[in-house]
Amino acid sequence: MIFTPRHIKEGKHYRHALKRLIHYKEDILPEKDLATLRSLLADMQAALKSRKREAIDRVQKAIEKAVGRIVPPSANAGWRENVEVFLVAIVIAAGVRAYFLQPFKIPTGSMQPTLFGIVGTPSDKPTPNLLIRAFDLVCLGRHHIDLRAKGETEVRDLKESTYLNFFTFTQVICNNGTYRLFAPQAPLQVGFGIKPGKIYADGEIMAHGTIDTGDQVFVDKISYNFRKPNAGDVFVFKTTGIPRISMPRGVDSQHYIKRLVGLPEQTLRIDAPQLFIDGQLAENPLFQRVMSEKNGYRGYSNPSKMQGALYLTNPDDSFTLPVKTYFALGDNSYKSSDSRFWGTVPEQNVAGRGFVVYWPFSKRWGLIH
Repeated sequence: MIFTPRHIKEGKHYRHALKRLIHYKEDILPEKDLATLRSLLADMQAALKSRKREAIDRVQKAIEKAVGRIVPPSANAGWRENVEVFLVAIVIAAGVRAYFLQPFKIPTGSMQPTLFGIVGTPSDKPTPNLLIRAFDLVCLGRHHIDLRAKGETEVRDLKESTYLNFFTFTQVICNNGTYRLFAPQAPLQVGFGIKPGKIYADGEIMAHGTIDTGDQVFVDKISYNFRKPNAGDVFVFKTTGIPRISMPRGVDSQHYIKRLVGLPEQTLRIDAPQLFIDGQLAENPLFQRVMSEKNGYRGYSNPSKMQGALYLTNPDDSFTLPVKTYFALGDNSYKSSDSRFWGTVPEQNVAGRGFVVYWPFSKRWGLIH
């Protein structure tokens, strides 16, 4: 109660703690010690009934002395408690990751402009001050780089390494030394043209501009346990059993993210920039957005067989999906390796639905559509 005297509240706390201790330890403590604790519990109940401060204080001190003797605190108890809390947090996080939400980083630009991968953008503007660079990195996932050749420089090799599964660096190994950049290898090669064999004059710009990190998303792993994937979903799947997707040495499978455009037994056709499903122009608003050729979208394309494409390579080419498979396309159709090149996604490979962009805080932040 709000008007209960403080000494009575404290006495009740001691009584409650002593009850719990007896309950937890009664099967391992000697009978003599249990008798002492039970006697003190009876004394506290009597003291509380009397409501006298002196009696309650006296029993509290007796409880502290007896408990300190019977159940002494273990060495490094504070550290042990912190470790236990940390381990519990890890178990909870692992459970959430395994069954509910899994973080996923967009590696490429195949889903642009819906989702952005890692992009290197050259610039002729001066590098901004430290405050702006810090804001760009924290809020936008944008890192500014400025690399200039020191003496006549020939690029010999590039080696990428990742720390804590998040921070990626690339060593640019040259004839006159090694440059270490906070950036993956791919945007340095594609965006800035840093490749083995390239030669730079003394002071020449090797890379000046920005590296934008791939969108960080949460994948909803539970919805598909209750419903089938829908056409238009941005979905994540494993590459296991898709033979035309080549894996790096030592890697059995990876996770890809694309838009699901074809359901089992549907017939697809592309007449750029339009997608047809079962002979009809796709009416799904998400497909219509891609076909609009507005706001960064370029529509769906017919890839050439010379590029290694298998399906939908010309406007007359159609493809009917087998049962229990899905057809995946990137929203950035002209620069996407997808089901047109390596075939359908088996139903059992589907891992979840792209749910939300949680970082960076760009205009794409929020629910994924």
